[in-house]
Amino acid sequence: MESRTRKAKRAKSGQVILFFTSAVLFIFGCKKSLQLSYEGKLETVSVAGLVPEAVGIIEDGLADDNPQIRANAIEVVAAAKLIRLIPKVVRLLEDEFVPVRFLAALAIGDSEYSLAKSKVVQLLKDGDESVKIAGAYAMSKLGVADNLEVICRTITSSDQKVRANTALLLGKIGDKRTLKYLYWALQHKDSDDKVRFNAVEAIARLGDERIYPKLWAMLISAYADDRVVGIRAMGALGTAEAKNALITMLDDNVLEVRLAAAEQLGMLGENTGEPEVLDVFRKNLISGMDAEGAERVKVWTSLAIGEIGTEAVTKFLPVLLKDESKFVRIAAAKAVFMCTMED
Repeated sequence: MESRTRKAKRAKSGQVILFFTSAVLFIFGCKKSLQLSYEGKLETVSVAGLVPEAVGIIEDGLADDNPQIRANAIEVVAAAKLIRLIPKVVRLLEDEFVPVRFLAALAIGDSEYSLAKSKVVQLLKDGDESVKIAGAYAMSKLGVADNLEVICRTITSSDQKVRANTALLLGKIGDKRTLKYLYWALQHKDSDDKVRFNAVEAIARLGDERIYPKLWAMLISAYADDRVVGIRAMGALGTAEAKNALITMLDDNVLEVRLAAAEQLGMLGENTGEPEVLDVFRKNLISGMDAEGAERVKVWTSLAIGEIGTEAVTKFLPVLLKDESKFVRIAAAKAVFMCTMED
């Protein structure tokens, strides 16, 4: 998706790895060649009937030896509001892997799972600053004193991963008083790519339409990962103008970018991107791709299906739920939950 030089530059920043929230960083390599095809006519499926299988996939993910799988599974629990699995997430507050602790705290806060309050308090003493602010965020969501100021202070951290994660949390908090901090992080000369990416998405999430020109500039970037971040931010902004911009991205020359646009349009109630998902199967677009690229496409395809939710695309979920890649299975499980969530 981009040059080796640019990839290497970004890899050095070492941010907390966020998976579904930053799907361009989702895949960490695999060794087997992946295929995605179907034979004959697939029958329309009852997505609700797939829920038990999806729950099992996420349960397994939360207990997986791979911390990246655990982190992905946590994000699905939070996004799909799987309260029944939150007790398993609580155990991961003591995980040795920083991103797992970080995401577990966010999931507990977003689920307002007050039974974990005593466990979350312990994170305020964690040795990692990102985990500390995640704990502060969770405590705030659990109704314990306003921790907004505590989180805002870390936006000036010299540690880029802390600054990036602070921007992420400020967007999630949803308080427009934090815009000044986010613009500071966006414009500061030593903020790295991840900080700026998180800041623009957070600003968009807060509904500040002044960010639109910046987002449009990202959509026309030469780098596909910049375009994907711009797409996600446009989806977060959610205005009519932003939706129109997303529609133009369905013509992008990179498949993953088109699927990202289809996902965000689906989230906004627009199914214009459905043909992009169908083409992945009907034209077997991953044929000839290397394993990593094919896996990434399957993940994006699953996420787009979850937001579009039409019978035409959900019929492919049984295939994706049984994929050999755990990353793909988790993404497909998320799609099942998103399609069956009550409004």
